[in-house]
Amino acid sequence: MNNNNPRRRRPVEKKEFEEEILQIDRVTKVVKGGKILKFRVVMVIGDKKGRVGIGVGKAREIPAAIAKGIADAKRNIVHVPLKNNTIPTRITAKFDAAYVFLAPAVPGTGIVAGRVIRAIADKAGIQDILSKSLGTSNPLNIARATLKAFQDMNTVLHRNSLRKKTVVGGGDETSGS
Repeated sequence: MNNNNPRRRRPVEKKEFEEEILQIDRVTKVVKGGKILKFRVVMVIGDKKGRVGIGVGKAREIPAAIAKGIADAKRNIVHVPLKNNTIPTRITAKFDAAYVFLAPAVPGTGIVAGRVIRAIADKAGIQDILSKSLGTSNPLNIARATLKAFQDMNTVLHRNSLRKKTVVGGGDETSGS
């Protein structure tokens, strides 16, 4: 086939992450000459295998803000521990005025969550989860509190795994005759 054919399509590249827009805000800055109009976009990206991130992009046009939001989200990737398509333990997290409660659910429950937590859980690959968002209704703060909950969950699980190793090792030394 002729490589110089103008109708030939470029090969479609497979994206590493799925993307979703959580919020688009129009922001106006008043300056001496008038008003400057910009857009702020909050994005969530994830690979549905336990990696998820949120990012914020600001620009004068929405497509540029989306691109900046995706780039920021790639810099803020968090690993979500998964156990049977749900999270392994209950967790509560706070970011500014947003409180988020996440709990594991039995298979078949689905994602019982609001719009922001649902989008993040879906992009992380969680299929069954119970959640409640308290405090603010600001999507950016709820998203950041959710990611903080996932980070705290990783810390708690790591700490518990270290404790189990110490208890097993300590038990053998003290049990002697």
